[in-house]
Amino acid sequence: MVSNPVHGLPLLPGMSFKDFTKTAFHRSQTLGYRNGYAIVRCPTVGIGGDRLQFNQLSQAELHELANKAPVLTYGQPKQAPPADFIPAHVAFDKKVLKFDAYFQEDVPMSTEEHYRIRQVNIYYYLEDDSMSVIEPVVENSGIPQGKLIKRQRLAKNDRGDHYHWKDLNRGINITIYGKTFHIVDCDQFTQVFLESQGIELNPPEKMALDPYTELRKQPLRKYVTPSDFDQLKQFLTFDKQVLRFYAIWDDTDSMYGECRTYIIHYYLMDDTVEIREVHERNDGRDPFPLLMNRQRIPKVLVENAKNFPRCVLEISDQEVLEWYTAKDFIVGKSLTILGRTFFIYDCDPFTRRYYKDKFGITDLPRIDVSKQEPPPVKQESPIPEDKDRRFVFSYFLSTDMISIFEPPVRNSGIIGGKYLGRTKVVKPNSTVDNPIYYGPSDFFIGAVIEVFGHRFIILDTDEYVLKYMESNAAQYSPEALASIQNHVRKREAPASESESKQTEKDPGVQELEALIDTIQKQLKDHSCKDNIRKAFQIYDKEASGYVDREMFFKICESLNIPIDDSLVKELIRMCSHGEGKINYYNFVRAFSN
Repeated sequence: MVSNPVHGLPLLPGMSFKDFTKTAFHRSQTLGYRNGYAIVRCPTVGIGGDRLQFNQLSQAELHELANKAPVLTYGQPKQAPPADFIPAHVAFDKKVLKFDAYFQEDVPMSTEEHYRIRQVNIYYYLEDDSMSVIEPVVENSGIPQGKLIKRQRLAKNDRGDHYHWKDLNRGINITIYGKTFHIVDCDQFTQVFLESQGIELNPPEKMALDPYTELRKQPLRKYVTPSDFDQLKQFLTFDKQVLRFYAIWDDTDSMYGECRTYIIHYYLMDDTVEIREVHERNDGRDPFPLLMNRQRIPKVLVENAKNFPRCVLEISDQEVLEWYTAKDFIVGKSLTILGRTFFIYDCDPFTRRYYKDKFGITDLPRIDVSKQEPPPVKQESPIPEDKDRRFVFSYFLSTDMISIFEPPVRNSGIIGGKYLGRTKVVKPNSTVDNPIYYGPSDFFIGAVIEVFGHRFIILDTDEYVLKYMESNAAQYSPEALASIQNHVRKREAPASESESKQTEKDPGVQELEALIDTIQKQLKDHSCKDNIRKAFQIYDKEASGYVDREMFFKICESLNIPIDDSLVKELIRMCSHGEGKINYYNFVRAFSN
């Protein structure tokens, strides 16, 4: 370790001596703490505890400290605070330099112009030294205009230097992305700012004009209007002005004819007429919009043009003496167009104003062309054959439904069978919102039941209906109960007279009755005679008295009826009817006493 040099000797090799008696080589502490804060202390001794001469105060310094009693007492005086620092983006916020410039663009594919002058505005933003180039938008120019160069810092050379506001002045050229812009002028703010920064501005220049744009600004050539009526003036004056008329075509005199409504459009710009159809919902017609396409309609033809082939050739002024005009379309008058006579009964408000201003016609009232519908004709059955037809009504108490069956009759010309399936039948004169259906109390002997426009008169009932009406007499009117009493009295009358009269009239009935009596005597001991009727009624859900032929034989086999017997076969033949059905009423009589 090299010790401190002797006073006055330089610190050179050979001028210092080592102290071999020194045993402590620690460094003095330079960090201390006061009131919990770390402070730096200047060392007064060096390595090993030797006093440092250069860190001690000299006599002059001690004298100076003695003369500074106020400074030691009150401390150093406070200096004024420095000025606040303002960044550029705050100082130059919303401060923009604007320059007017233009650039020339070649037009190689045009015969009318060889180059084009495009005027632009160059904006320089002082806050971040960025620039943008914007071209004012010209209507119908056909050129993409607006922002040509978006805001950014623009390079001015290949070394990476950027344009600064000191590089911009009037009357100079600047190149940006291969395009040379010539600056001609600037606004007042830009001029004041640059002059305040000591920049000498060049005099302003005139903005260059585009030759093709200036050529189009020249007035158009004037033409002399001919003495005849000017169709162009008519087109420009009455463009989009249309007269609208409401008309009808009454064709009710012809077969299957009707009265239909139409809309007639008269175009004032070229005196053409168009006829449009008026469709209503569910009118049964194809939705064709036009009855007649837009065209001029001749009113009077020349004599040699009456046989002119209009279907293949257009009519010109040479074949027409007079065309239809607006004065021919008057509310309340008829006009014939292409063989159809249209009656105009109304028009729109614009048409009324036009006729008032043009022709002085103020009275164009709407004409009522609606026809009152005749009163509905009550439908009655005009067919006399229906009087002899017989039907079987079945009323289902569980669902209040009705079914109607018509027994087939040979050589009647009417196909029998199911006339109406199970359904609820609405009474006449009931509304759709509150329908009233037929109930059990409406069915009695002599009652008239109207089913979907057809009226039926009840002539007879079976025994179950009579029992039901007797047990539920409170549901029926006195007239209905009286009909039951009359029916019972007729049944109590001796049936021999009626049977003898019937047999005298129909020989086939006599043969059937004789066959039934013979079978009753031969099969009087049949064990299933009480169950035969119930078995057939189970499969006859319509209570018509008829069952299918196949089902008939299945029931007979299940009840062990001797269908192979010659008498039984003859009875089955006489009870058979058309469409493969068998009347089991007469067949069951042969097996009951």
